Amino acid sequence: MKRQKFDSTAISELLATVSSWEIDAGETALSKSFKFANFSEAFGFMTRAALVAEKLDHHPEWKNVYRTVEVRLTTHDAGGLTALDFDLAIAMDRIVGSSGH
Repeated sequence: MKRQKFDSTAISELLATVSSWEIDAGETALSKSFKFANFSEAFGFMTRAALVAEKLDHHPEWKNVYRTVEVRLTTHDAGGLTALDFDLAIAMDRIVGSSGH
């Protein structure tokens, strides 16, 4: 059930549960750019998020340049957004919130 693709209505409703995440034009991915004080904080965030991603068996597309981490979430095998994408987005927001950002 977690890998079932959401329709536009569900995506719109769930978008309200995540802070500052954006949906791409085709409603196939969530994206967000996180900025940190320095590289160590950015890498620490990625490390904590990687542990959550592994537990969910759902892995982000992301890149890190110095203090910025750009994240894109999609469920490739479903061809769009699923509960896993929103679960991971919420977890990432919590990680940032718990570190004082």
